[in-house]
Amino acid sequence: MSTGLDLVSALSIVGSGLDQRVLQELHARGFPELRRAHGYLFQRLLVAPRTVTDLAAELGVTQQAVSKAAGELVRAGYLERDDDRDRRRRPLALTDRGRAAVTAARCVREELRVQIERSAGDADRVAAVLLVLDAALDVLGLRRAVAERAVPMPAGGEG
Repeated sequence: MSTGLDLVSALSIVGSGLDQRVLQELHARGFPELRRAHGYLFQRLLVAPRTVTDLAAELGVTQQAVSKAAGELVRAGYLERDDDRDRRRRPLALTDRGRAAVTAARCVREELRVQIERSAGDADRVAAVLLVLDAALDVLGLRRAVAERAVPMPAGGEG
């Protein structure tokens, strides 16, 4: 049964719904402090430790915004500062708890993938959707950002 939505509206609603479901599941699995915006920090820190200055530049947000989010994540045990020098120069890194949250998010996304593919019922339908999503990445100029774990934070930055 069709929803009557156009492609872009459907993609937007599905993306938002998936983000919300992943957060709900993370909260239920013992990571209640996490917000959508934290994922953008985590993705960059999976590559290597980064300073607040570097993260702010990469995300296109203020250093103050990154410092605030980083402070929350340090207090909650997801991030640590690498050494005791000037806070602006101290690289942030994921802790074991931060890496556990990443693993949990990956598990939730995998569970959702299985549910969606089961609901679609046909491997050809799933493959066709993946082609459409690949095309969307190209149209939006996001393919390289995805490959480099550098997807930009949405306008507004919070969530």
